[in-house]
Amino acid sequence: MRAIDFAPLYRSTVGFDRLFSMLDNVGQPDSASTYPPYNIERTDENAYRISMAVAGFGENDLTIESHQNTLVVRGEKSETEEKGDKQVLFRGIAARSFERRFQLADHVEVRNANLENGLLHIDLVREIPEAMKPRKIEIGKAAAKSKQIEGKVAA
Repeated sequence: MRAIDFAPLYRSTVGFDRLFSMLDNVGQPDSASTYPPYNIERTDENAYRISMAVAGFGENDLTIESHQNTLVVRGEKSETEEKGDKQVLFRGIAARSFERRFQLADHVEVRNANLENGLLHIDLVREIPEAMKPRKIEIGKAAAKSKQIEGKVAA
């Protein structure tokens, strides 16, 4: 596999460190778990939804945190006491703990999250501050100035 050296770009750019770090990690094999499966959808021009399959987890078993452009979803199943003579012969519904991280772009905020039919839905919105939005600049007309180059002054 070829390695790309970003050192020249580090010397001539300011503030793109996170981008270069992400590009460095793209070429490395993904050692992260694929559990739980998830979808990322674009629901509007500036709105997104992450849907995660978390069957068997309740609202109290899930934690969602957003901090510095990173969204972290954790699931930890609380141990339940076996009741009576109940014995599980086959466990097909996963109950293992997980942690899933998502890198968010600048100005992306988590709006809400809900758990419905074994799917955790997290709604995200990108809100660009007014100061950073493009604005239209009106072009004004210059006042007509008359300038006399040569001439005689009337007495």
